[in-house]
Amino acid sequence: MRQTLRTMRQGTKSMVAQATGLSVATCRSILIDLLNAGELVELDMEQSSGGRPAQIYKYNENYAYIVCLIVKAGISHHSITYGVVNLAGETVEKGELNTETDQMNEGFIIQLMDSLINNHPQIRAVGIGVPGAVHRGIINVSDIPNLVNVPLADSIRERHGVEVIVENDMNLTVYGLYQKQEYEDEESIIVATFIEGSLPGAGIMIDGHIHRGNTQFAGEIAFLPLGLSHDEQFMLLHNRDTFHTLAARSVSSLIAVMNPETLALTGTLVQPEDVEIIRNECLKYIPEMHMPQMRLLNDPDENYMFGLISMTLESLSYSLQLVEKRR
Repeated sequence: MRQTLRTMRQGTKSMVAQATGLSVATCRSILIDLLNAGELVELDMEQSSGGRPAQIYKYNENYAYIVCLIVKAGISHHSITYGVVNLAGETVEKGELNTETDQMNEGFIIQLMDSLINNHPQIRAVGIGVPGAVHRGIINVSDIPNLVNVPLADSIRERHGVEVIVENDMNLTVYGLYQKQEYEDEESIIVATFIEGSLPGAGIMIDGHIHRGNTQFAGEIAFLPLGLSHDEQFMLLHNRDTFHTLAARSVSSLIAVMNPETLALTGTLVQPEDVEIIRNECLKYIPEMHMPQMRLLNDPDENYMFGLISMTLESLSYSLQLVEKRR
């Protein structure tokens, strides 16, 4: 119902019933609840050509806000890109903060959250994207050591009483790409990233769902048994003479295991001409008939934020449904 109202922006009880497939009586009951809660506002009556005019309802996109934080690791500094977003996905406030690598910690993030929630008290949910593996809301592998094994989600949830999700950066990027491109449900896609200053990673979508694995470790391709330490991988990936060969070995492993329709390469280490070179290297291991469509993802940050916004809005909708069921 909420998703329909957000998409329609405004409509009558009958229009909502037709769009959702619910009965008019059920829609009337839900609309009244949403109206009383402030999620809907009443507009003018619909102009009638003879019958009784119908009430027009408009979804109140500013009923609640979400905050999306993208935490990034760098060589000389770390950063947080943030956005305060309304229920229509429109950005109300955005910004970026940089800090010394040893200063990116739970306290730095909590301080930012305190400020944003103080300025926007209607914030109901927080989404945090991080470079690393996340299991049950706790980061256990990351390029930012100060955030490893820190109960960040619980700390924010207990401090401000809001819904909080913490998710891997590549999962969010592939989810954003999937949502924006409106792929068919049966499609499987992978985004593999090679970023300066970091080890590689991948986000995987299978049949319209993020594949996280048993402990949400799926996609951590830096741990493939390539016979190289992380330091050796880092050095070889940051050398143009050895980048393509090593990247292709990681990508070939993803293709062999997941057999995706599409595989997108991204990251500051990937140049446009690298896609064809890596594809040719992959053909040394993977038969042509099993090769996916390989492409360059030019706007990973845009897809990353889109995925984070989408997932945080979904978590808020689920949270609101649970609250209603308890009443």
